[in-house]
Amino acid sequence: MKAKALRLYGAGDARLEDIELEGAGEDGVVVEIVTNTICMSDYKAVTLGTKHKRVPRDIAANPIMFGHEVSGIVREVGGKWRGQFTPGQKVSIQPAFNIPGHELETMGYAWHSIGGETTAVFLPSIIMEMGCLLPYGGDTYFQCSLAEPISCIVSAFRTNYHHAFNSHAHEMGIKDGGTMLLLAGCGAMGLGCIDIACHGPEKRPRRLVVTDIDDSRLARAARVFGLSYANGRADGDVGGVDVHFVNTRGMENPVAALKAYNAADDADPSNPTSTGGGYDDIFLFAAVPALITMCSDLLDFGGCLNFFAGPTDQTLSAPFNFYNIHYMSHHIVANSGGDVKDMADSVEWIGKGYLHPEVMITHVGGLDSAAQATIDLTKVPGGKRLVYTHVSMPMTAIADFAEKGRTAPFYAELNRLCEAAGGLWCKAAEDYLLVNAPKLEIGEPKEKVIERRL
Repeated sequence: MKAKALRLYGAGDARLEDIELEGAGEDGVVVEIVTNTICMSDYKAVTLGTKHKRVPRDIAANPIMFGHEVSGIVREVGGKWRGQFTPGQKVSIQPAFNIPGHELETMGYAWHSIGGETTAVFLPSIIMEMGCLLPYGGDTYFQCSLAEPISCIVSAFRTNYHHAFNSHAHEMGIKDGGTMLLLAGCGAMGLGCIDIACHGPEKRPRRLVVTDIDDSRLARAARVFGLSYANGRADGDVGGVDVHFVNTRGMENPVAALKAYNAADDADPSNPTSTGGGYDDIFLFAAVPALITMCSDLLDFGGCLNFFAGPTDQTLSAPFNFYNIHYMSHHIVANSGGDVKDMADSVEWIGKGYLHPEVMITHVGGLDSAAQATIDLTKVPGGKRLVYTHVSMPMTAIADFAEKGRTAPFYAELNRLCEAAGGLWCKAAEDYLLVNAPKLEIGEPKEKVIERRL
């Protein structure tokens, strides 16, 4: 199958090229990619190149595809997999293949014919054997692309743990009906976390407090969850959860202010385990030493801190109260992605409409804009960038559709459809774009890409 793919040759050297992929043969599968969302991990891979731990050292001669948050359609099925998959079926791909002995060789980093920023991929037998091709039952492509980042949050929820006093038995997951705090929580992953906390089919907190230091991010986050933001805060019920958004910029004592939300629940000063309003579960979305230390002060008895932010500083450290680790059972966990079950559950939950990951998307564009959008990820404010791989379109903020629509009917209609969906990307906008956006032409292949066999 002919394909157009972004391939990485070195740090900052991503090239959009025409290639030919292998056919399915007897034991492979070919999938047409329709959408991919850009991850901070893509930014790290593209900007670091061979300095990234997961990227092979020979990409100058053997370029890899990047991107790993995909949705697509099965196009060819090898005989070995007939009966499990059929042409025309909607699917996603779990990028953490977890091949024994090759655990770091994930989609978007180490493979030559498997990535997100491409019009098609070839999956060899080993990928299929690991159960990484996942059926999707939803009616949109973009929501399925978001299953991968959602699976990382699902994994984080399941990685947290608690235990009763003087008990060795760990109960995995966030505390059901507990108190949860998201620090720096209005970015794309924070919004996904709010969605799962308020709408997920597993454990939910009774109270969720979300902080940020930017009014525009807080206002958008509150709005997409149906709350009104004013004077540095928003408060209300979301899916039966008591939710509060709060701007901590300039607070003289943010620890005291955040504990105040729970103080009425923890008002017995004679209780030696009382923290005066601490939190059962804290998720930290920024690798900032001062915030790490703040988390130490904000945990309740038996509280669990999930250090969700992936740091780039290999020497990152911060003061943490070890007295409270010993006497108050504070503990820290972290994880860097979901497994096949996390991904399969995320695909299912999105397909059934439990979750609304569209809150994460702020920009939309075509494959010809994906390389620069990845490189600019830390420079341009916003959440998830959504790429339609068969489309030619500049990466454009949804908030800019109205202005661009003054002179371009295409953007005017996208703006109308998104406004009807509360300012969010939606199925109607996707359907319109897939029919009306300029198509990206696939030319004659420069080479045939043969995937390695493990």
